[in-house]
Amino acid sequence: MPYFNYTGYDPEGKLKKGVVEASSSTQAIDRLTEKAIIVVDVAQASEKGKSRKVVPLSLEGHIMFCRSIASYLRSGLPLAEALKVLGKQTIDKRVGAAYSSVLEGIEGGKKFHMALSESGAFKETLWRIVESGEQSGSLIQGLEQAANQFKLEDRLLKRIKKALTYPIAMVIIGTGVVAFLLSYVVPKISVLFDEVGQALPLPTRILIALSDFVANWGLTVLLIVVLTLYIMKRRKKRFPLPFMKGLRGRLTLSLVMTHIATLLNSGIPLVQALKMASVMDPNPARWIEASDLVKAGHRLDRALEKLGFTEDVIYVIRVGEMGGELTTSLLNVGETNWEIAESQMDRLATLIEPVMTLALGFSVGFIVIAILLPVFNLSGLVK
Repeated sequence: MPYFNYTGYDPEGKLKKGVVEASSSTQAIDRLTEKAIIVVDVAQASEKGKSRKVVPLSLEGHIMFCRSIASYLRSGLPLAEALKVLGKQTIDKRVGAAYSSVLEGIEGGKKFHMALSESGAFKETLWRIVESGEQSGSLIQGLEQAANQFKLEDRLLKRIKKALTYPIAMVIIGTGVVAFLLSYVVPKISVLFDEVGQALPLPTRILIALSDFVANWGLTVLLIVVLTLYIMKRRKKRFPLPFMKGLRGRLTLSLVMTHIATLLNSGIPLVQALKMASVMDPNPARWIEASDLVKAGHRLDRALEKLGFTEDVIYVIRVGEMGGELTTSLLNVGETNWEIAESQMDRLATLIEPVMTLALGFSVGFIVIAILLPVFNLSGLVK
């Protein structure tokens, strides 16, 4: 938001000069008038310091924003005032910059959804719901529904991170332990074996070969792995895990179905809702194709049937469409798939822990045995 230099007089007749932040010179004069300052001159100045960069808000930020604005509007507070109050309450300067950007748009005469869109800090889902709410007069209900949807997304991400925390920690610790043994301990012991000149057992020869590989190529392999992870993160790609395929499918279906129901409740047409929800699926083309089929006159259940969705999903949606309860049926599909995915995540997390422990124990045990076998052979020769 720009700054304005002003010159004026306070109620006591003293000359005042300073800087005020406002979206326009008119708003700057209004704000100074509220402070009982008679403005003589006002001119736009350069912004103080560096402008604050507006960054996309997290899901938690979206949830707080939607609930707070909905609460303020329900209590009768005007939208601009609600944004001002919310901006004063935030501690994070980046979040404050996002609120200021929206407030600037509102005070500049733009509609709420346009201000959200142009700020660059909010998801398209939110400003689409807000746009529908503004058109239908149900803005508060739309914001509350959006908050519930973002809460579901946030809950899903946290659950996945929680399930993967232990396996990732075990992989890092196990890799570190094995790398230390192969790069530091084994080379020192292999020198002793070379001096003895005794034929080494197969496990020991394998261990020495692995140690040589780590010594010669370990750093190169590490750099390749780090570079690969960095590139995949930049391109927003993930490693395909076969045992996660069914789980990811159910989670995606739950998220998309619930999201479509939220959009429909906000007054957004089904064709548009399908396209908007497609961004939440790694394979958005199928939802866009479903949208085209619905636009061509097909019922949603027929469109999904053509695209190869399972019969249980199609049946629930068909019953909902025929009974005029499509939104409810979509929510039921989303809830059912979420519960199944949640159960699968629990079983997977329970299974991964002992598997990772066994894998680490086997690796360390193999190294210990490979080191001790030649020692036992030497002891036998001495006797």
